[in-house]
Amino acid sequence: MTGLEGSGSRMDYLNSVLRWLHVIAGIMWIGHLYFFNFVNIRFAAAMKEAGVGKTTVPELMPRALYWFRWGAAWTWLTGVLLLMLVFYHGGLMLEDPSSGWGAGAWVSLAITFAGVFIYDALYRSPLAANARNAGIAAFVLVAAAAVLMSTWGGLSYRAYSIHIGAMFGTAMAFNVWFRIWPAQKRIIAATGAGAAPDPADPALAGMRSRHNTFMSVPLVWMMIDQHTAAAGFASFGFFGVLAMVAIGWHLVWQFYRISTQDDRIKSF
Repeated sequence: MTGLEGSGSRMDYLNSVLRWLHVIAGIMWIGHLYFFNFVNIRFAAAMKEAGVGKTTVPELMPRALYWFRWGAAWTWLTGVLLLMLVFYHGGLMLEDPSSGWGAGAWVSLAITFAGVFIYDALYRSPLAANARNAGIAAFVLVAAAAVLMSTWGGLSYRAYSIHIGAMFGTAMAFNVWFRIWPAQKRIIAATGAGAAPDPADPALAGMRSRHNTFMSVPLVWMMIDQHTAAAGFASFGFFGVLAMVAIGWHLVWQFYRISTQDDRIKSF
């Protein structure tokens, strides 16, 4: 019996409420993320060509970015609280709970929440100029984290799957608050003043928003997989987690490809 199961109905209620809030905030956040990436990119370009960007950008973007950034904050916060409740308090973190938290488990936890700084350094390095090579490097780092968590870390399948997801979610929330939102504030101010934004700002905001889109799809899988692991997918171990990361990234690439097909999208 886990600590969560044995702690009575109050923990069950808290678990349910946190999941509910997590999903609501996540819908708010990811819904806006997909709007920005699959709808607004083409729309904004059309508005710029029509010469009305000075009007639409200062009106639309602050409203959308408000819900976007606060959705990100509350999704991340409720997600961390769920990790604490279900895995750290609930005793589901380790494959063998009797072994206790060793150095590998603590390192796994550190990677989950500090891995964002490795990611950020990667995409501030010269390697970021080549999206393909940077993407391969990022996948290798994700694979290394998954292998470490599942072997040396001693984490259970459910634990290392959701902690890879939490690593993505932390990087995504970081991007929103410390890369996308500051750049967007400067873009909105420049556009409202009738000036051209610094080209570095749209490039930065766009790149990190794309990264968030790519991370979001495998992250959703890892959330859902928490409820299907017992059905047999756990037998694939970290190979299954990495396969779903790759499949998720490919799906996002397909979504971007479709988003550029105006004849297909605008037809009735």
